[in-house]
Amino acid sequence: MKIVSAKTKYNKEIVENLKKELGYKNNMSVPKIEKITINVGTGKFLKESEKIKEIQEALAVIAGQAPVKTKAKKAIAGFKTRAGLEIGMKITLRGKKMWDFFDRLINVSIPRTRDFQGIKRSSVGRDGNLNLGIRDHVIFPEIVPEQVKFPFSLQVVISSTAKTQEEGMKLFELMGVPFNKK
Repeated sequence: MKIVSAKTKYNKEIVENLKKELGYKNNMSVPKIEKITINVGTGKFLKESEKIKEIQEALAVIAGQAPVKTKAKKAIAGFKTRAGLEIGMKITLRGKKMWDFFDRLINVSIPRTRDFQGIKRSSVGRDGNLNLGIRDHVIFPEIVPEQVKFPFSLQVVISSTAKTQEEGMKLFELMGVPFNKK
């Protein structure tokens, strides 16, 4: 059995299926995955540089590129943050790294979650993007569970060029995203 990458599957099969189902005439107008963004909030670890360093290294291993530190836009007293304080990290994947990460996420990582029943259909927003909250970063095969000192959660946003929720849902279903059975 030959394993087909998500990009190859998209270009050879999914574009034609979406053109028929959604009524598009041009291949360029068919919805496609534009980018994948991985976000981690590190605000609760502000004074613990060891944890922040481990999160940064784990994100770099998971995504294959270094994360960018994000800063607070304004001060919020309730969260004890000041403007300009580093409160998170993000990685934006495009091109080959994006397709490789998508393959690993859908085929390997998500099915490894405990008691996995499928992704909720409400995870696809009105704008056609898929938002996933991952509670434990250990589900990724690149992470060695025995070496993890501080487990953390992350958010993965798969941005598409779909204009509506229905178009986004159809795209992700054909791409093989394991949605739950209504």
